[in-house]
Formats: sequence, structure tokens, C-alpha cells
Amino acid sequence: MNSPKQKNAPLVDQFQRHIEYARIAVTAHCNLRCTYCMREEHEYHTIADPELSSREVGKIIVALASIGIKKIRFTGGEPLLRKDISVLVRQAKSIAGIKTVSLTTNGILLDRHLDELIDAGLDAINLSLDTLDRERYLAITRRNEFDRVMSNLETLLAKATFPVKLNVVMMRGVNGDEIKDFIELTRTHSLTVRFMELQPFDDNQIWKTGKFMGIDKITEQLRSLNPGVQKKQGKSTEYFSFSLPGHQGSIAVIPAYTRNFCSSCNRIRITSHGKIISCLYDKEGLDLMPLLRNNADNNMLTELFRHAAAHKPADGKSAAEGQTRTSMSEIGG
Repeated sequence: MNSPKQKNAPLVDQFQRHIEYARIAVTAHCNLRCTYCMREEHEYHTIADPELSSREVGKIIVALASIGIKKIRFTGGEPLLRKDISVLVRQAKSIAGIKTVSLTTNGILLDRHLDELIDAGLDAINLSLDTLDRERYLAITRRNEFDRVMSNLETLLAKATFPVKLNVVMMRGVNGDEIKDFIELTRTHSLTVRFMELQPFDDNQIWKTGKFMGIDKITEQLRSLNPGVQKKQGKSTEYFSFSLPGHQGSIAVIPAYTRNFCSSCNRIRITSHGKIISCLYDKEGLDLMPLLRNNADNNMLTELFRHAAAHKPADGKSAAEGQTRTSMSEIGG
């Protein structure tokens, strides 16, 4: 039997990486159908599957906080499809040990939730937007929501009392010519624009069709367009981080397929159906639902998290062997 000290020991994997960050998908459903993520019919088979309740999300976060998790990010699918999303944020903020609670969204429903999220104490928002062109937005997302998202982004930048990041998935021949336009947003707004590689998880595997745009190409264009760009220290997941003279915001380049940040990975993921995913390339995961549905105590939950951390691979390449995943929506990004 574990001693109290062992039970409360920080979550550390076999490579001595301290796991302090949990991404919790609160739904697998999404109100967009981005071409690099999912087919129109992708999620239909999941509709009947039970998703985590607010009580279960709370139990998970309490367990995680007790073993050293300090940062929670709510993801999806699209997390704002959960009507109780502000309740989940407020609940997470009230749990001892949790330092920051953030959210990743496509922005469509921000007008319904933003005030409540701010009031609940949300610490940061990442908004996913891959183009500043209305027609391209429709082509990428297959939904006519561009005007609403842009309006919500403007409101967010005006109201937010916390950091805002714009996630831009770069695709050759699709939006590769918009780097300059996105950078211009940082001139008058205190936000971070993050140019991201395609993930090798999508229903159509378009990253294999010549649309993949690697970090080297992104960085090359960035430097070519902005000779005055200044490199600064970025976070572990940010291959490069930049600032521009006279700009309020900043720019970052985020690897995905090239995965140069595995050695410093400090995160664990929980799917909306209660699976613990220790690595993006971990296909199976460990199932929390039996414990949650049988009112397992905190110790039983933390033991399962420790088991997941113990089997966290050294890097994505070793975890990916023989594994396939059809969409990032399955694990919340």
C-alpha cells in the first residue's frame, strides 16, 4: 500500500518528465468540418457514447491536482458546444493546486459564452482560425460562419482580461500566402499568432497530398516577409517565437509532425469519453469510465493516471508504430 507521501507524489514518467498539464476534451462534437480534421459523417458513430459529466470532470481534475497537475485546458471537438462550459471553468478554478484554466475554441459560439467565461475566471483562450478570407474559410471549414467568428474575435480582443492566441494551421497552396496578413494583426493587438504544422491525423490524410507546410518553410517565409523580426524565448512547444518592432503582439511557429518537443512533453490528455491518452500517438489509452461510474475514490483514479504516465513513450515516433488515428477531434488536440 502506498504511503500518504507516495500517494501525493508528483506525476513523473519513466523519462523523468514532470507531467503538470492536462488537456480535457469535454465533447467530441464539432460545429465545423475542417477539411484537415474530419469528414461530414465522422462523429455520427460517437453520438450515443457517453461523455464526461460535469461531476466526472470535477473528480478527474481533483485527482490530477492531487498529483501535481497545475494547468488545465478544455478542448473538444468544440468545447463551447457544452452549455455548462463556464461551470466547468469555475469548478476547475476552485480546485486547490490548479494555477491556470484555459480553453481552445473555433470562436463560433463565443458571443454566447464570453462574459460568463471571463466571470468564471478563465485564464486564456486559443482561437483556431486558418484564414482571414471569407471564401477560403468556407472552403476549409465547410461552414458559412466567417463573419460571426471575426466579430467574436474582435469582441474577444476588446474584452479579454487574459492572453489570447490565434492558432493558424498552415497548408501549402491553401493559406500559405496569408502569413503577412496574420502578422499584421499583432501590430495593434496584444495577441500571439501561432503558425502550426498539419497534424498527421485527419479523415482524408490531406497532409500526404502536398499541402503539408513544414516549420522550416513557415519560418523562411516569416523571415523573408519581416527582415526586422526578432527571435525571443518561446515555450517548449514553440519551435520559434518572434516579436516585431512596433507590434503589440508576437508570433510563434509550432511543430506538429516534426515533433521536436517530445523530450520536454509535460502533458496528458483525457478524451470526452474518459480515456487517458499519454501521447498524441497513443491509440488505445486507459479507460477512466469504469472507475468514474462506480464512484471510485481519488486514490484509484490517481493510480490509473500514474499507470498512464509510466507508459508514456519517449517520443511520438515510438508510440506511432502500427497505430492510426483518424481525427484530432478524437482526443481534443
